Amino acid sequence: MQWDFLPFVSVGPLRFGMSHDEVVAALDVEYASLLVPGSLAEFHLPNSGGQALTTYYAAAGRLHGVAVDALHGPQVTMDGLRLVGHVPSQLADQFVDYVLSHGLRKDVYFSQEGDPGADELGLQMRAQRAGDILLTRPVFVAREWADRVGDTSEGHIPQAEWQVHA
Repeated sequence: MQWDFLPFVSVGPLRFGMSHDEVVAALDVEYASLLVPGSLAEFHLPNSGGQALTTYYAAAGRLHGVAVDALHGPQVTMDGLRLVGHVPSQLADQFVDYVLSHGLRKDVYFSQEGDPGADELGLQMRAQRAGDILLTRPVFVAREWADRVGDTSEGHIPQAEWQVHA
């Protein structure tokens, strides 16, 4: 699957601010778990071979974060830059170049885990273990969660995301 990312608006068919039921409908999957506001949901997409997405919801039960699995998730692009399943060190250079070439006010910063991100895009490029290598696992967030998007201690991304390593 090929998806596009539009900062603070959408990741593929998912629009920030959707309810959980709207997310399920947009993904066209069956999902039976009870969503508790402020929690997460995990999705296996058709032909993905595994857990492809993790969605994170704000306290009001609205979509505020999407993490795409490095191995099983759809390929997500931002203006042609492929973000999923790449060697982190190689994508980091491309990501920095992208941010700087688009004249964003703030520079790219690196999280406590050493992963690049940009508050002005609502995007944190995480590394996910895939056997003996690391691949990129992007986390996209709504504008309300963008401040300190990569801060593992004070940012808005739930702690459950920072614990995903495999």
